Amino acid sequence: MGVRLMVIDDHRLLAEALASALKLRGHRVLAAAAPTSGAAELVVSRAPEICLFGTAAPAEPGTFDPIVRIRRERPQTAVVVLGPVPSPRGIAAAFAAGAAGYVRHDERIEGVERAIAKARAGEAAIAPQLLQGAFAELLNPAAQPDDEGRRLLQMLTPREVEVLVRVAEGEDTRLIAAGMRIAPSTARTHVQRVLMKLGVGSRLEAAALAARTGLLDRAAPGTPQEPDSVG
Repeated sequence: MGVRLMVIDDHRLLAEALASALKLRGHRVLAAAAPTSGAAELVVSRAPEICLFGTAAPAEPGTFDPIVRIRRERPQTAVVVLGPVPSPRGIAAAFAAGAAGYVRHDERIEGVERAIAKARAGEAAIAPQLLQGAFAELLNPAAQPDDEGRRLLQMLTPREVEVLVRVAEGEDTRLIAAGMRIAPSTARTHVQRVLMKLGVGSRLEAAALAARTGLLDRAAPGTPQEPDSVG
């Protein structure tokens, strides 16, 4: 017996293609729509038995907010997420939001139907190997890449950040001193401190490092500071 369902994906063509395949197999597709941000409104208004929720970014914050609302306002509807693999954190996030299942985007239509049947019966619709991967990632999370730009920025004072920005813009000591209203000797001292903290030997190296790590993009403009004392 066919299932009353909806297919929602951020890519409308994918939603429509899957909906067509399911219709040919005897299911009643109430809607095939995009984007997933509107899933909750559609589910609440149409009340399907199953909602297939396709996303390419399951680990992104807020991706599964519609599922939270669906579970709150239409708990009779089971949501099965169609997402990429490997994405163990995304799988964990989907179930934390209240999803009844998680199926690979590249799964065959028979696999999608099996997930639909399990979700309809109140069972967890996920392949054992995917579940194992999610648990393994949660228990042994991979180390996050070092954010070198942020780390370097935290080493510099606001005044030194301003100096680095001016160095990267090609200003010499005289221009730095004039622009910051400080003595040239003080400007030279600031530049040397910046080079020392960044671990580089020249202004050119400092500018290249700042560009490579995105340090300058993180350096939000600061409020005007009092001039350094001239002495």
